Amino acid sequence: MPWRDASTMSLRLEFVHLACQEGSNVAALCDRFGISRKTGYKWLRRFRESGGDPESLMDRSRRPHRSPKRTPQCVEQVVLRARGQQPAWGGRKIRTLLLRAGHRGIPPASTITAILRRHQQIDPAQTQKHRPFQRFEMDAPNQLWQMDFKGYFPLTEGQYCHSLTVLDDHSRFLLGLRACGDQTCGTVQAELTAIFRCYGLPQRMLMDNGPPWGNDADTRHTKLTAWLIRLGIVISHGRPYHPQTQGKDERLHRTLNDELLSRQAFARLDDCQKAFDQWRQVYNSQRPHEALDMDCPAYRYRPSSSVFADPLPPVLYNEHDMVRKADAGGRIHFRNHALRIGKAFRRQPVAIRPTHVEEVFDVFFCNQKIAVISFLDTPPQLQKV
Repeated sequence: MPWRDASTMSLRLEFVHLACQEGSNVAALCDRFGISRKTGYKWLRRFRESGGDPESLMDRSRRPHRSPKRTPQCVEQVVLRARGQQPAWGGRKIRTLLLRAGHRGIPPASTITAILRRHQQIDPAQTQKHRPFQRFEMDAPNQLWQMDFKGYFPLTEGQYCHSLTVLDDHSRFLLGLRACGDQTCGTVQAELTAIFRCYGLPQRMLMDNGPPWGNDADTRHTKLTAWLIRLGIVISHGRPYHPQTQGKDERLHRTLNDELLSRQAFARLDDCQKAFDQWRQVYNSQRPHEALDMDCPAYRYRPSSSVFADPLPPVLYNEHDMVRKADAGGRIHFRNHALRIGKAFRRQPVAIRPTHVEEVFDVFFCNQKIAVISFLDTPPQLQKV
């Protein structure tokens, strides 16, 4: 076997001392020490040429005497300045940024990454943490928006900032980054109203099961999601305890933390929003996105043709639907049974429609199915969807 790492120098010294003895069999010694004859004769030659100096057995630098293809120092300085401006960007993004700025002689992304490592600009431990999410992507903008809160963090004047993010799935365009004082339905509805007025309405929105758009797996809808359904938006919830369902938004949160939140403190919500607006502009229009072949999200997004309706449109159903109005407790009465569909729909009309299975009915609010009623059991069962 080769030299053991723990005692490399002592083994080399022992080998050359034995090999220098009169009548020694160098080939047999190489076999005994588990090294090749070429390696054995190399150490023996070095030892003899040095006059028996043990330091001659130390490993020598393998760095070449000349490096004609090494990146010029001026280019390295350009790379390091770009990294200083965007401390969280890696080799691919920095290369795209420099090429867009018209710099010549910019090396490949792998070389830029090596430059950053050589200058201790990349933390190996942080690199290991960055694992990509499994990707899926809608075919066009506004087919699906992802929405979530990125937790909350304290402000220096005593408040908390709750960061609301709304992201287009296809283009990764950040439609909204809002510094909110809480996570209530009214706050989110006001922020979404401003976003809808600017960009129009998506076909569908994806969110987790937490407030204000859900309470748990059983209470799938809230006053906020009922409002969104009323606008004609299909609501989807991710699987409980599976944040990877909203992988793009989760990845956005990590980027937001790396490039902004972890690098400065904020005194007030206004300070947060000002910084959010500036960072959002960079994210959408300047920052290369690897999932977009280094394009910027703004290049791939276009506003929705579906405009925001204010006031809300009326709730209309087909003439063959069995329409019931939920009471103040969120219950409807059907076939002499009181069935609770949820407080999100209280005082709202819902439609009951038969399915292909006898004695099983679907419950719709506007165009979205919200529950299934089964009379196959006694008492009848209502399952929310």
